[in-house]
This record gives sequence, structure tokens and C-alpha cells, in this order.
Amino acid sequence: MSYLLRVILPDRPGSLGGVASAIGEAGGDIVGVDVVEHRADGRAVDDILVDLLPGKMPDALVSACQSIADVTVEFVGHYSPGAHLHRDLEAVEAMTGEPRHAAEILVELLPGVFRSGWALLATLVDGRVTVQKTAGGAPGAEVHSAPWLPMPHPVRIVADDAWAPESWQDVVAVGAPLDTPERAVVFGRDGGPRILDSEHARLTHLAALAAVIQNGTGIAHDLPEMEPDDDGAAEHPDRRSGRDGERERQHLSGTGQS
Repeated sequence: MSYLLRVILPDRPGSLGGVASAIGEAGGDIVGVDVVEHRADGRAVDDILVDLLPGKMPDALVSACQSIADVTVEFVGHYSPGAHLHRDLEAVEAMTGEPRHAAEILVELLPGVFRSGWALLATLVDGRVTVQKTAGGAPGAEVHSAPWLPMPHPVRIVADDAWAPESWQDVVAVGAPLDTPERAVVFGRDGGPRILDSEHARLTHLAALAAVIQNGTGIAHDLPEMEPDDDGAAEHPDRRSGRDGERERQHLSGTGQS
């Protein structure tokens, strides 16, 4: 069975190696690692996808990780069988392969890109929300009106009784507009982990690229800037490639079974 762990650890060479060794000793096999965020306080946030041996409990993974000094597990949850890992560039490549359906393809890939659980494409038509595409068991088909559409800029979606059906009550979700404020992509997680500003910024860029690819308008300009989290500034993933910790994570992301 596969589990997703969100781990906060020191952002220095060797930290992830120690966590990986502890996971292995607990009976886990690392399938993939995503560096979600580098924080200004010297810590990193990593999402680690682990296959766990039959008979083992996810609590063992949490205990193993937190046995390492200065390591905290923020979230652990079941990762759906058959889910695939997609990186941002792979999503862009898939969209450019079928430009007329770029937005729909993005929605299909978002659960893998962000390990989000689900995604949807929503449009506001005559004051009513129409869900055009869903992926990963999104609850959006039940939504008929929502305060987050139109969406002139990226937003965090807060579910409340005024508009959200029961299936949205335990959801953490963010959205980004496509070519117009009346059309947006949303990705969410049921119960967590929380969506960081760096993840929201990536979604914003991917949504803008999807609109550019689908409409053939050329280069995306003036992409919205995201405000940093309280615990550290959001960092665009393209600015991380030169860091020692990143090189170590890229190496470890190939371990385990595919």
C-alpha cells in the first residue's frame, strides 16, 4: 500500500538520506520525492511517496522519520493505487501535444503533479457553476454556485455552509484562472496536507500556460505573484536546481520501485 508523507527537515546535505534510511528500516520503499519548498529558516518541506510492506502500519513511518533529529512529519495519508507522478514539465509537454484540450489535460494531470487527490475545471455560465472536467474523485459536480467564481486572480478556496455541499467540508483547495475569470482550474486535498504558497504559484503558472497553449496567444506575461507563507517565502521551482540539497533529492527520487 502506498502512503504520502509530508516531512519538514533541515535543508542541508544528508538530511534526506537519514530519513530515507529510517523509512527503509521501518519497511518502507521510497517511490518518489518532491521538494515542495525551501524555507528561509533553513528547513525544507518534502513530499515522500512510500510503498509499505503488507502488515506494516503508517504509524511506523511517522515514528521512523521523527526519530531523526529536527525532522517532523506534518501529514501522512493513503495514496490511491494506480496514481502516477507527473512533474510540471511533463504536464506542459502533454498539453502542447494536444493544444485544443490543454486545460482538460492539465486537470487530468494535476493530481499527479501535486499529489493533490483531485482536480476540476469549472466555468461560470449565467451565474451557475458548470464543472467541465474532473479528475481523482473531485467533489465539484455537486457545486452549483460558488463565491470563488468569477476568479480574477489565484485564490484559496474556503468551504462554508453558505455554498459548499457536505463533500467539500473537509477540503483544502486552491484555484487559478485560465483565459478568463469565469473559467478556472482547482486542485484540492481531502483533509490535507495544506497547500503551500509555492504549490499555488506553480498551479498559477501551469494554468496560464494552459490558456496560452489552448488559445495560441504566444507567451504568458505578467503572471500573478504569490504572497509568501508565514514560515518562509515561496520559491519558484526553477530557482532551486543549483542547491546541494536539491541534487540529493533528485538522486533519491529514483530509488524504490516505479
